[in-house]
Amino acid sequence: MIPREELRQIAANGVWKQNTSIVQILGLCPLLAVTTNLVNGVMLSLATIVVMALSGVAIASLRNLIPHEIRIPVFILIVAALVTVVDLLFNANLHELYLVLGIFIPLIVTNCIVLARVEAFANKNPPLQSMFDGVFMGVGMLWTLAVLGGMREFIGGGTLFSGIDMVFPGLQPLQILPADYPGLLLAMLPPGAFILLGCMIAWKNWIEARASARQHRAAPEPVSAGGCHGRISHFRLSG
Repeated sequence: MIPREELRQIAANGVWKQNTSIVQILGLCPLLAVTTNLVNGVMLSLATIVVMALSGVAIASLRNLIPHEIRIPVFILIVAALVTVVDLLFNANLHELYLVLGIFIPLIVTNCIVLARVEAFANKNPPLQSMFDGVFMGVGMLWTLAVLGGMREFIGGGTLFSGIDMVFPGLQPLQILPADYPGLLLAMLPPGAFILLGCMIAWKNWIEARASARQHRAAPEPVSAGGCHGRISHFRLSG
């Protein structure tokens, strides 16, 4: 079992402190291309979570058997095999969504997020920790892509959960703004995604700056030894 404190640290790093999208700024290709709505971002993130968790377990289990010189090609081979399985499952069970996501499911193989984590973490840690690291790094990507996709969809078309019927037949997207809302085309284009991503990065930095300021105000001020010594000397001279 993983100690609770270690698990908490892995979760905090993946979801917030080392968030792959708004801290490390990795995987910009799917971040900009797929997040035209919330559903696309969430489903691609779920596929990535599965690949990251399973590849972390596989590579952590085999890390002592893989020669250091060929570790990257072996890592890519393992990730490619898992992505192929996920790609076939999407094609078989979520065919309409599979057609929408298109090439971005196979491109998980070359996603910097996946390769960076298996090299930086799974290659140096036990399987269980590596699995949780992959899951929580994927969760960090998931909420980021979900928020970004939701904002782009809302600003660009006034809806949320567009395309949900491809995942759950019978459900319909939410029409938040009036049906005659013209939409803002910029939000649906990559420049709009860049702008909104920049706003999310600024929001995270603002939250961390406020938290740091609160901790600084709450910390007790150290007593100046020099000041006390000066007052004692003054009393001695006066006596």
